[in-house]
Amino acid sequence: GKIESTSPCGEQALLPNEAVVLGSINLSNHVPKNNENKQYNIDWDKLKTTIHQAVHFLDNALELCNLPLVESQKLVLSNRKIGLGVMGFADLLIKLRTPYNSNKAIEIAETLIKFVNNETREASRILAKRRGVFPNFYQSIYDSENEYYQVRNASRTTISPTGTISLIASCSQSIEPLYALSYLRKTAQFEMLEVNPLFEEIAKEEGFYSEDLLREISVQGSIQNIEIIPEQIKKIFITAMDLTPEEHIKMQSIFQKHIDNAVSKTVNFPYYSTVEDVREAFLLAYELGCKGITIYRDGSHESQVLNTTYGNLKTKKTENNKPKNDNKKNNSSSSNNNLDEKETSTDIKIKDENSSHPHIGRTSHLYD
Repeated sequence: GKIESTSPCGEQALLPNEAVVLGSINLSNHVPKNNENKQYNIDWDKLKTTIHQAVHFLDNALELCNLPLVESQKLVLSNRKIGLGVMGFADLLIKLRTPYNSNKAIEIAETLIKFVNNETREASRILAKRRGVFPNFYQSIYDSENEYYQVRNASRTTISPTGTISLIASCSQSIEPLYALSYLRKTAQFEMLEVNPLFEEIAKEEGFYSEDLLREISVQGSIQNIEIIPEQIKKIFITAMDLTPEEHIKMQSIFQKHIDNAVSKTVNFPYYSTVEDVREAFLLAYELGCKGITIYRDGSHESQVLNTTYGNLKTKKTENNKPKNDNKKNNSSSSNNNLDEKETSTDIKIKDENSSHPHIGRTSHLYD
């Protein structure tokens, strides 16, 4: 049929009146520590088991859905689309002592998501043997006597933002890098200093942990210019704003290669970014095969859920606020193209004020 819309964050293409059931696997729970050498390694057998259980679970969930429209109920059960994705990817890389913007991280990402996609298909194929293929199978591109194509679900893998469920699961969001290691989360009643537990654990082990350090990190938003922190730790704990847009997009494109649907991921831009910077990001995403792209310029909203500063949210647009080595991050130096303060986030599929919503740290220091 003709694709008419997507899910709210753009990761799932849908036919008219269609819906999908989504779920995500916490990758950080599949990287156990070896008691002998104290090293972390991916448990592929456990991950395979989780994938098969998740597909079974999501297929069951389709049967239990009671949709308000008869047309939707009929189409959902005829195509039986599910969207299994991942979260906790940044946590996994940290445990493996791998920088998010390294070639090794790219290799891990491709191996991982290819495994997830293949096992998800296999789980759906096994279910089809027991429960039958999806009813619209014989009118679809899958129509074949080859068992490889005889699946229970018309599409199976999707990368969702997981902004809320990653908080509940206590892991990093989706395939995003860490937003920050220590930052301020504001509510109507409180301000909470959030701390990434892996960073806190290592900081204590290495002997450089302190409350003052956490506050300094929350102000800077990055640890790259803090001298007390060892260089090897800085490389591991890289944050969203430490990455260039190109590095964000390259990682997204790797996951897109092995996903049935699309990838919802935020490309974070600093406040001083230009219209030309955004244009180049969109074109690069297209060239690398991404099905969509979301960008968020830090400070582009009056009210921002997560902040890395205690003072004013907005940063004045002056040359002094730009990093000294910002050639990679700011490809255009034209001040005439600076985004206006009133401009908001840009999404190729849907405007989303919370598109940059990163996962929340799991250790909170409460201040009233």
